[in-house]
Amino acid sequence: MQISQLSTAIPKNEYSTEELQTRFPCQIPEGVKQNILNLGVSKRHLINHTQPQSKSETLLDETDLVNLCSEACWKAIKKAGLSIRDINFFVVAYDVNPILCPGLSQRLIREIGFSPYIKHINIKGMACGALTSALRLAESHLATYPKDQVLICVSGVNSYWFYNQVQGIKDVMEIDKINLIRDARRRHAELRKWIAAMEFFLFGDGVASAITTKNGEGLSVKRIAEITNLNKKNHSAGYARLAALNEPFKFGFYSHLDKEIPNLGIKYSSIALKKLVGKNAKTTIKTAKKWAIHTGSEKILNAIARHYQIPLEKIKESHDILREYGNLAGASLPFILEKTVSENKLSKGDTVLMLGYGWGFSASTALLEFNK
Repeated sequence: MQISQLSTAIPKNEYSTEELQTRFPCQIPEGVKQNILNLGVSKRHLINHTQPQSKSETLLDETDLVNLCSEACWKAIKKAGLSIRDINFFVVAYDVNPILCPGLSQRLIREIGFSPYIKHINIKGMACGALTSALRLAESHLATYPKDQVLICVSGVNSYWFYNQVQGIKDVMEIDKINLIRDARRRHAELRKWIAAMEFFLFGDGVASAITTKNGEGLSVKRIAEITNLNKKNHSAGYARLAALNEPFKFGFYSHLDKEIPNLGIKYSSIALKKLVGKNAKTTIKTAKKWAIHTGSEKILNAIARHYQIPLEKIKESHDILREYGNLAGASLPFILEKTVSENKLSKGDTVLMLGYGWGFSASTALLEFNK
């Protein structure tokens, strides 16, 4: 199977880390500011959300998200020289959509202009593993219908979660001081605010789209390997969930980032890579021209690079995407691939190792070969 085309779309609103610090609802201590800088994000693009003027219930508007997804999809279709009639299967992957049901693909079908009879599917909540899951679905479809073309849309728009959860925060405590708090309930509350601040400054918004075919030119998907929950408690290392409030029709948002995520990322990715390349692991890792590594944070990227002894030049695009756009969740990997391909960093026969890890807890890997 070939990834014959890759395209991306970002919101027009760009914010530097320094600017977001001035917009944060409370004063940020120096220690927390250093934590923010250590994330490795210089700027990001965010969909603007209308802030409620009162405490009354306000429905979030998904229009900007739908428009961004449509833009990415149309870019891929036009760059490939296709029309919407040439697309036979539509796969949409996302984590956040203001409408819980129906899924995002139902809204996008008519927005893009597809026939209401097109085959489509939603993948929700796969986070950084969204692209490999979408590729598996595309591969299965193309095995049965080898002449078809599959359009994949991966949304990395998460600010609906992370922008709104910090509204009204009156103070954020440094992590060292939080760890000294003896009262478990208060320590938990302060840690939750610190995590909310980190997510606010780490994540950006963006959408990527890909077209896959059975044959042709592009990035050839040689193999995919995935692993999830080696330990049944690992899923709790990172998650986002709804919380019930003691009022009718009221819900809260709860998210968590565990300090073990960097170690789990290395552990899970190592096992997934061994499953992917088997006995040829050392040779494949050494000869890979580029690595596309999920933009968890600068600390995690550096830890992965040290573990596999990857030269900086081979993961430069991963660092670039993190710095310029922030963590884009599932869209980070196709953003990295698009940058690598569009800037002519690959020659015919070059291999790319793609690696994602994170909430689930899971890791996904893929071996790609450039044949254009």
